Amino acid sequence: MTNKLLSLNDYYATSDLALAAAISLWFPIDSIDKTNPNKAEFVFIREEGLDQLIEGFWRNELKVSPLAYFNQLKSIKTRLHD
Repeated sequence: MTNKLLSLNDYYATSDLALAAAISLWFPIDSIDKTNPNKAEFVFIREEGLDQLIEGFWRNELKVSPLAYFNQLKSIKTRLHD
C-alpha cells in the first residue's frame, strides 16, 4: 500500500448545493469547508468520471431518480447544519 500525497488538483470543490447533491449520488463528499460563514464548499476527491458527471449536470443530461436526489439533498443539508 502506498501513501500518495494529494494536491489541490486532486480535489473538486463547489458551493452549489444542487450540484453537490447530484455529485454525491455517485461520489462521496470528502469534506465540507465552512471557513466562510456565508458559503460552505463541498469538497470531493477528483476521481475518474467526476469531470464528466459535472459536465453532464451543467448540460442537463443527468438522469437520476427524483426520490434519490431529494433524499440526498436532505442528507447534505443535515450534514451542512451539524
